[in-house]
Amino acid sequence: MAQLTLTGVTKFYGTQPVLHGIDLTVAEGEFVAFVGPSGCGKSTLLRLICGLDDVSGGTMEIDGQLMNGVPAARRGIAMVFQSYALYPHMTVARNMGYALRLANTPRAEIDRRVNQAAETLRLTPLLQRKPRELSGGQRQRVAIGRAIVREPRLFLFDEPLSNLDAALRVEMRAEIAALKRRLGTTMIYVTHDQVEAMTLADRIVVMHAGRVEQAGAPLDLYHHPANRFVATFIGSPRMNLLPATLDAAQRPVLPGGRALPIQVAANPGTAIEIGIRPEHMDVAAEGELQAEILAVEHLGAEHFLHLSLPGLERPLLLRAEGDAARRIGERVALRLDPGRLHPFGADGLRLPVSLPDQDPTNRRNQP
Repeated sequence: MAQLTLTGVTKFYGTQPVLHGIDLTVAEGEFVAFVGPSGCGKSTLLRLICGLDDVSGGTMEIDGQLMNGVPAARRGIAMVFQSYALYPHMTVARNMGYALRLANTPRAEIDRRVNQAAETLRLTPLLQRKPRELSGGQRQRVAIGRAIVREPRLFLFDEPLSNLDAALRVEMRAEIAALKRRLGTTMIYVTHDQVEAMTLADRIVVMHAGRVEQAGAPLDLYHHPANRFVATFIGSPRMNLLPATLDAAQRPVLPGGRALPIQVAANPGTAIEIGIRPEHMDVAAEGELQAEILAVEHLGAEHFLHLSLPGLERPLLLRAEGDAARRIGERVALRLDPGRLHPFGADGLRLPVSLPDQDPTNRRNQP
């Protein structure tokens, strides 16, 4: 296991900045996921950690040892790429042990490590097969096994499941989680799929435009997003956003004139946005909003209502349990859970909020 420390790490390609002063510590044995949209810099940061590219500024340390300029082969890191990159003419066993043979590791030690990794990954019956005889999930397990046999201090995964179909992704997520529990090795996992990050990681680092927007435990990011970007990126389906203006009592007034029973720490008259997740709204006899049903999605255990609200560019989404006896075109009242509201200012940052009947020193929903 290893601890990774990044301090002020930057990366330029020519004069174009790609990473802007990344500060991050990954503790020993921690599973950290880097998430963000395409082009946010997460794979670039992984390449810097691995040593496939050089940092432009800042420092990178593993267990207190400076890694700036240290070749990839000497960092004690193993990386699993998006493509399996298996040698088609080699068996599973030879693919897994190839890096050890290049390092002149004794044959007995190679066999021991390969057999041990194969048992861990349920590959023992497949050791004499060629890659063309394997399924996509099996090939990915071989790629992971090739990394395991090196016994690295740090595992790096670069979108390892993106080439698999939906069913295999679910299966491989479970296998990677079990692998983490068995090995206890420090792991960094890059993905654009926030569901993978939520289900696998001890901690998620949300990146955007070469910067870290927020880092924290999955449920902390879900329930307490630091800004509008994190709020809408983490969670599937995404958070709803409603325009509002603060009245004289600092209460958000929604389209239609209804004020929400919360107080936001901003000046009266300020235009803000109120975020609320689909599961934190209900259809009720009376509510803060009146909306029209555009579509109903029945998913068995739950259903989704797509709702039209005057002045909104995109429909609201409401998630509820069970079946819905609702019709397209029906008008419904929506009640919002006041303890689950997320106000954001014009700069996108989360604003402090409290419920009026609470002591102001005991505020809810603050980052």
